[in-house]
Amino acid sequence: MWLSVPANTDFSIHNLPYGIFHTGDGQPRAGIAIGDHIIDLAAAAESGLFGKARFFKKIFSQPTLNEFIGLGKPVAQRIRKKVHAWLQQPERPANADRLLADRRAATMLMPIQVPNYTDFYSSIEHATNVGKMFRPDNPLLPNWRWLPVGYHGRASSIVASGTPVRRPWGQIVPKGQETPVYAPSQQLDFELEMAFVIGKNSALGTPISVEQADEYIFGLVLFNDWSARDIQRWEYVPLGPFLGKNFGSSISPWIVPIEALKPFRVKGPRQTPAPLEYLEQKGKQQYDIQLEVAVAAGGAPETVISRSNTRYLYWSMAQQLAHHTVNGCNVQVGDLMASGTISGPVPGSYGSLLELTWGGKEPLSLPGGITRTFLQDGDRLVMRAAAEKDGIRVGFGEVSGVVLEAL
Repeated sequence: MWLSVPANTDFSIHNLPYGIFHTGDGQPRAGIAIGDHIIDLAAAAESGLFGKARFFKKIFSQPTLNEFIGLGKPVAQRIRKKVHAWLQQPERPANADRLLADRRAATMLMPIQVPNYTDFYSSIEHATNVGKMFRPDNPLLPNWRWLPVGYHGRASSIVASGTPVRRPWGQIVPKGQETPVYAPSQQLDFELEMAFVIGKNSALGTPISVEQADEYIFGLVLFNDWSARDIQRWEYVPLGPFLGKNFGSSISPWIVPIEALKPFRVKGPRQTPAPLEYLEQKGKQQYDIQLEVAVAAGGAPETVISRSNTRYLYWSMAQQLAHHTVNGCNVQVGDLMASGTISGPVPGSYGSLLELTWGGKEPLSLPGGITRTFLQDGDRLVMRAAAEKDGIRVGFGEVSGVVLEAL
């Protein structure tokens, strides 16, 4: 490959993820990340790299990837192959300077317009930990091992990495009291999640089977489902999450195609009891993606507070999608479906502060004598994810956000 790419980059030639960026000119356009560069797909289209120059320039000059994704996987795969071949030329192409942008200097935007957002609850470790805090004798509810529990969230408050998140107000019940007060959340948390992007519309009334899931899943992003635990605790009965969740969620700006993740497919945990027929799956349906959470608190350097892996998820993405649509619910291009908090079997792999501090009872110790039970104003939370095997690395970059004080 003629382009110099750092050995440990998330964005190797095996990845080639899609995103939306601009370079200070205020003109959003599509790009593919490679090392410390972005291949400007609008400029590449204009140069004739993909054929149909006018058509693809228009597609790649859109402010989101929805129209491109909607063209279908065969088109997306052909674009990746053309870019791969362009990068593999023995000599630097004459149009290289015109097609490349500095990734580190670019501004990344929301890669998609999200029509609908669903959040699942697919980690048995997370569900068990949370259940133990409130139901020590019966942590998992009776339905949990039978179906991927989920809820419909708020698409309008999903933001790109780097966007600050404002501490929300809501009703909370102070300790020792029985009636609520209206106040800023004092238990602001993160949730370490992975989300998949729908790449194909389905018809209303037509379920998507586990076997068909790959046709509909375009790619994955890293996802932080910010959560106000005190607001959530008061409101969630009887209909589940609401204001404790919908004030903000953050996604990484690069969508990693699932084709790039095929080498990292693994079998998930054994499911007991065996799923009902429509949720049965064969082969490797999970991914071995290493996850990391770090916090920079009180002006101190970043400290890693959790390391986990998507392979711990009990319910796979294929099962999530099959269950979501088994009743005939249709999906749309750009729909986002998040995994729910991904926690592992040991405390250092828990995917939320709720678990890491066991409901605030066991504060985390950070450099400089700083402790945290939940996030405070000014804290910066960073998540990273990458899969690595046999010298191949496919990463997601990061999703980050700083907590702003309540208005």
